[in-house]
Amino acid sequence: MKSFIALVFLCTTYTTFSQNMSPEVNSIESTIFIDSLSQYLTDLNIKEHTVDITADFWDTSKVKIDYNTEVTYPLHIQFKDSNYISPISKNKVITSRYGWRKGRAHKGIDIDLVTGDSLYAMFDGVVRFADYSSGHGRTVVVRHFNGLETTYAHLSRYGVKENDSVVAGSYLGKGGTSGNARGSHLHLEITYNGIYIHPENLLYFDETNQVRAKDIWITKTWTRPELHNSKRQSKLEIFSTEEEAIASMNKPARVYIVKKGDTLSRISSRNNTSISALCKSNHLKYNSTLRIGQKLIIE
Repeated sequence: MKSFIALVFLCTTYTTFSQNMSPEVNSIESTIFIDSLSQYLTDLNIKEHTVDITADFWDTSKVKIDYNTEVTYPLHIQFKDSNYISPISKNKVITSRYGWRKGRAHKGIDIDLVTGDSLYAMFDGVVRFADYSSGHGRTVVVRHFNGLETTYAHLSRYGVKENDSVVAGSYLGKGGTSGNARGSHLHLEITYNGIYIHPENLLYFDETNQVRAKDIWITKTWTRPELHNSKRQSKLEIFSTEEEAIASMNKPARVYIVKKGDTLSRISSRNNTSISALCKSNHLKYNSTLRIGQKLIIE
């Protein structure tokens, strides 16, 4: 509301003065006015937040930082609004999901774009990192006021620097192929206190740009890439209360009985999990021999 009142006041004031300007001067003054107004509203919006998110664990030298705190599940994530700003200005096409991919953990989602496409902040916040990172290439990390951080990787150009305040929709840079990127795309990660979270458990990546719920309780399942397949969307479980999340965490694990012809690869594919998860849960090695009738825990 304060931002809206300020906008109306400043625009009214500017209109009054611009009526007496020559066309040439008016054009120059318009550009200066728009830039100044944008920065003013950004500063005003940030000041409306009472939490200083740069006070603790603020490190502008690396993408991932160690919070050195004990993690207790479920995690409680809250959103102020029901929508977010899309990080790109076109339809979001996910080409690779959060999960196990070619024997490695893919800790974000890949969104298709063309090199040079503009990228935008999804929520209000402060830029914690804007630099080159091995693998990620040119990267921007924004810390938000609910404890989340969003990471935008493989950029071709920066539009911000560390410690810059941004509002939802602020320009962050241009997409590209820097770092370990096979084709142009945005690699988007979401973390909470350094813990990776499956982005699709928090947000709808469609034309609605909605958050799944203003209050979300995250279980460990949604922080472990080995429990998900990067080629397909996991079956979502959204918990809006702590009781629901705890009940889910206390449910007994599923048991799979090995049949003739089964392999770890086949079992993982049928049960929408990874070979790594099967091995960890059942104390197996990748080359372990399975026995018909053997019981395997499926997380």
